[in-house]
Amino acid sequence: MDSRDIEKWRVKLDSYANVEDGVEYWLARDLMEPMGYTRWENFAEVVKRAKVSCETNKTPVDSHFRDTTKMVTAGVAARAVKDYKLTRYACYLIAQNGDSNKPEIALA
Repeated sequence: MDSRDIEKWRVKLDSYANVEDGVEYWLARDLMEPMGYTRWENFAEVVKRAKVSCETNKTPVDSHFRDTTKMVTAGVAARAVKDYKLTRYACYLIAQNGDSNKPEIALA
């Protein structure tokens, strides 16, 4: 791995960014697969550990991990599923608390 690989990864993750009222954020469900997770239940555990790390650092969790919902199509119907709006710091904490055996997490 060299600096070009790291830069490609950063650009890829930044492509998932959203901006609302001038504030940059990422949706957890959008980052799940690029970070090597195929099941929400597993990724949600990583988010949970990242929130604990945030709290341990005496940083306001709600400022970095916002609960939200996302509409997904399941069969013929759409339904709302739990999601999180994440700051860049929250994404960093997720990478720190993810499964380091996953190449995507190790690179992040």
